[in-house]
Amino acid sequence: MNHYCTYFDRGFLIQGLALWRSLAAHDLTAVIWVLALDDFTAEVLRETGGTGMQVVTLAELESGDPDLAAAKADRSRVEYYFTLSPCWPRWLLAEHPEIGRVTYLDADMLFFAAPAPIFAAMDAAGASVLITPHRFSAPLRAHYERHGRYNVGVLSFRSDAAGRAVLDDWRKRCLEWCHDRLEAGRYADQKYLDAWPERFGATVLVLENPGVNFAPWNWAGHRCEVSITVAAVGGRRPDGAHRAPLQVQIDGQPLVLFHFARFRPIGGDWWWQSGQLDYGVMPGRLRNALYGPYWRALVAARAEITARRPGFDFTRQPARRGREFWRTLPLRILFGGDWLRVGGAFFNLRAGLGRWSGRGLAALRDRRGARPT
Repeated sequence: MNHYCTYFDRGFLIQGLALWRSLAAHDLTAVIWVLALDDFTAEVLRETGGTGMQVVTLAELESGDPDLAAAKADRSRVEYYFTLSPCWPRWLLAEHPEIGRVTYLDADMLFFAAPAPIFAAMDAAGASVLITPHRFSAPLRAHYERHGRYNVGVLSFRSDAAGRAVLDDWRKRCLEWCHDRLEAGRYADQKYLDAWPERFGATVLVLENPGVNFAPWNWAGHRCEVSITVAAVGGRRPDGAHRAPLQVQIDGQPLVLFHFARFRPIGGDWWWQSGQLDYGVMPGRLRNALYGPYWRALVAARAEITARRPGFDFTRQPARRGREFWRTLPLRILFGGDWLRVGGAFFNLRAGLGRWSGRGLAALRDRRGARPT
């Protein structure tokens, strides 16, 4: 039995439920522990999650970790959420000795295959902790690695002395400082991971499987193959049968887990922020092999929730009209980055130019000395 954990509020409730459904489909004995950050989320998950989901409220965690609760005083809400990253799995391992290993997942992810390669690699290395690199494509690496070589989206910790020591160290540092800015070699909860391989040695495995935590920021640095040359993923074939899911391979390895970071609806269900402008917009065939199934998973999760809470919907991305929006507007017009959804397909409407957006924006920000949005 594999144990997983995540945390989210009602703004990510649809995404979180979609993650769980995909995980349960690919790991039949999975147990997911969800830290519900508001009462509404806790209530809905207890009604919909099923026997494999365990829901814990933020109040329960804070009552067992008063130092965490005290940290609210000197940080914003998002910074407090960052601070939860080490505290939540640490609390789980302490409170539930039956958990031999817990794997943290960001809520905005979806499984496309079984997670077995994650655990096989960890077991083969004899590691107590697993982390995943961002794997930024070469033209973007110098710019974006300032915020961390490793991504917090997938982490795994054994409940042994070595694994708990890493969590204790991370928690201590995040309680001391965990802010949404670059400062003295630190950034939020994430950049602390840069030191782990050297500080903790063989305790930490850096997972190099490109199919795990595949993401908008690293697709351009890999050979991506889609097994069926159908661009649109739309539900049924002309003969009326259901389409088989498109199989995606990354450098010859099956896609296991994709990170749909910053993918948000802007207008209705038809206009979406892709989250890809900073890194390069995917070509259509790959885009729809990934985001088509995710769209269907989100719609199914939303239907589950609205059956119990009528009217519930996505949290819409607010209109962006700040200084950064106007400075990058010419590049947004040129490269796109916001997608039109038609059926199960997403269109960038820039005839392939979008793939160059990451290089253009990185160069623009480097000249200004600004951090990525």
